[in-house]
Amino acid sequence: MTYKTYADDLDQRLGQLYKTAAKPMQAYGGLVQAASSPGEIDSKTKELMAVAISITSRCEDCIVYHCRSALQHGATEREIAETIAVAVEMGGGPAAVYGARALAAFRDLKS
Repeated sequence: MTYKTYADDLDQRLGQLYKTAAKPMQAYGGLVQAASSPGEIDSKTKELMAVAISITSRCEDCIVYHCRSALQHGATEREIAETIAVAVEMGGGPAAVYGARALAAFRDLKS
């Protein structure tokens, strides 16, 4: 499965959750919108931060979601690579493994 297909599957799964648990998920969606909107920190930087947190949290779905969002906000592969390096610095060996997943996801989603 490509990460593009993975992202499409993730969208479908999240869509089902939003339908099934509409009220709490709408509240969560509001939080996501408020937190990721540009303010003192631009949206691209916030998405790169989310990629780093996704890596250290070992959340593959989060990695794919935030790599795609970072790409949509103009992130480059070099920026993703630096983000991965910071995550590895903070998360050690497991972050290196999930960092490799993030790079693969970014490259696949970019193509």
